Amino acid sequence: MTEQTEPTVRTEPQTEPQTVSLPPLQDRAPDTVPVKKDRRVLRAVLRWTAAVVVFAAVGAGTAYGITGMDRTDVPGLSTRSDGRWDYPTLVKPPLPSGSPAPFDERNLAGAHYADLRELLLPAPRGAVEDKKLRGRDGWLRAKDFLAEYTEKDARGELGQAFVDNGLRHVTARGWSTPDGTRTRIYLLQFGTAAVVDELFQQKLAPVSGPREHLRGAGTSLFDDDFPTAAHDYNIPYSVYVESKPYGAEQVRQGYLSAGDVLAVIVQSRKGTAKAVPFRQTVALQSELLG
Repeated sequence: MTEQTEPTVRTEPQTEPQTVSLPPLQDRAPDTVPVKKDRRVLRAVLRWTAAVVVFAAVGAGTAYGITGMDRTDVPGLSTRSDGRWDYPTLVKPPLPSGSPAPFDERNLAGAHYADLRELLLPAPRGAVEDKKLRGRDGWLRAKDFLAEYTEKDARGELGQAFVDNGLRHVTARGWSTPDGTRTRIYLLQFGTAAVVDELFQQKLAPVSGPREHLRGAGTSLFDDDFPTAAHDYNIPYSVYVESKPYGAEQVRQGYLSAGDVLAVIVQSRKGTAKAVPFRQTVALQSELLG
């Protein structure tokens, strides 16, 4: 894995865990491929096509493993100097008996029936956990999430929107890595996917830029370089990077509209917030929710 939108897909529950490798996060999967006679180009196209097919298959299970992308499996990324974090192998929690996966065609509400706390991305190896985000029994108060935003009026408006739209749960995880990067991930669960989609588009994450300012962040722009292939295609996303000039640290932020769950991912670092671990974190969290 690395630093660095949504058709309905039919899926059938799998009974055996399945481990997959994600495509490289630095590159975009090409939308169209020009026809050339060069066999080397053809082979490259076939490799990309195979990678996208494997990635799409990830959403088909209710309990399967997701790896952190073995570097030796990714062309051009065979060394440890590429900036990716060493995440443990990820395994989705099993669904309750008879419950469909969130993007199953039978699941009209886009509901996640697995324990939301088990769908949080774990910290990478060597990171120090932020215990303040544990909450009580793994559940965080909405006001603790809202504290990420600078303006009091914005916090009040968002808080009321959450109440009006039936916010059910908030769970979070955070950590710091040895290079000084701080990561916070929040999962907010509502009643239906329609509610989350409206909040995502209207209240928080339009492509033009985030609606509200995070603490410590100035002007943030959509990250056009974010690789769409390294992301669950069922899940709309908006990702932003703080533009220059910024203060003592730079902030990256991402929003995922994943069925009945709204995910918010924030990374900040003194100097520059690196793209690779941020994109890697967003990609893996989207896979856990897919």
